[in-house]
Amino acid sequence: MKNFNDSHLEVKKFFSGTFETHPYEVGWADEAIFFVMVEKIKDDPTFTAQVQLSQDGVHWASDGSNPVALKGLGLHVIKVQPNFGNYLRLAVNITGGEMFLNLHISCKG
Repeated sequence: MKNFNDSHLEVKKFFSGTFETHPYEVGWADEAIFFVMVEKIKDDPTFTAQVQLSQDGVHWASDGSNPVALKGLGLHVIKVQPNFGNYLRLAVNITGGEMFLNLHISCKG
């Protein structure tokens, strides 16, 4: 039987500019997906994110995928490539406004 865990990384507040989510330890997991719930927007923002990996939760590198751009309200998914190592986070840039976000990571393994 596989294990499953869904955790909040950033919870229900307005974001703009550049930030990184809280890191999450995922060394036990086979799969990981970020869920980005955009509940409110101010102006016309664009959310751009890059998955980052770390072996120790301190030093970070891009996973090599293309950044993902999201617009609009609702639930958006950012799939993580396989073989992601011990820790994951998103490096985010929001331009053109603000987004009220609820960010989760879901893992199973």
